[in-house]
Amino acid sequence: MTTPDMPPFEYLYELGSLGRAGAELRIEADGDQRARIAAWADVRAVEAFGATVSLRKHSADRFSVHAALVADIVQDCVVTLEPVRSHLEIDVHRELHLAHRIRTKPGESIPLTAAAGDDDVPEEIEDLTYDLAAPLLEELVLAIDPFPRAPGVEFAAPAEPDAKPESPFAVLKALKARS
Repeated sequence: MTTPDMPPFEYLYELGSLGRAGAELRIEADGDQRARIAAWADVRAVEAFGATVSLRKHSADRFSVHAALVADIVQDCVVTLEPVRSHLEIDVHRELHLAHRIRTKPGESIPLTAAAGDDDVPEEIEDLTYDLAAPLLEELVLAIDPFPRAPGVEFAAPAEPDAKPESPFAVLKALKARS
């Protein structure tokens, strides 16, 4: 069972051991891990979860991660509750930068750079042990359809009755007239 602090699936890699040539590896979640991912992502099932990952070292503190994630998930149709299967193919890219600890004096502030808040800024990491599964899980939940529907199923709003409901003021007026 996973908790909010514990990810459903981890694949730790020591970036410090990465050479200039980089590395290629395959990440696959087994049945138990897929069940934990399904519970974490709030889907009925994860039938497949795997990625081919390419790692590159650009300098002693800069790395890049490219991955091709393939996942097969099963969700509940929002209309019929029938199972809806989805095949997801997701390209994942992260630029990593080893954060150097900046020491400041109490009360001193650190100025923001022009890139602060920019989505294209490299991800800051605290140490060289990096969880390769984290960006895969993040991209998976972003790709999941929040309102899956079975093929051919349309949502139909309930028909409105012909007679309009009586106004609460009309009901009060009728009660007053009876007394």
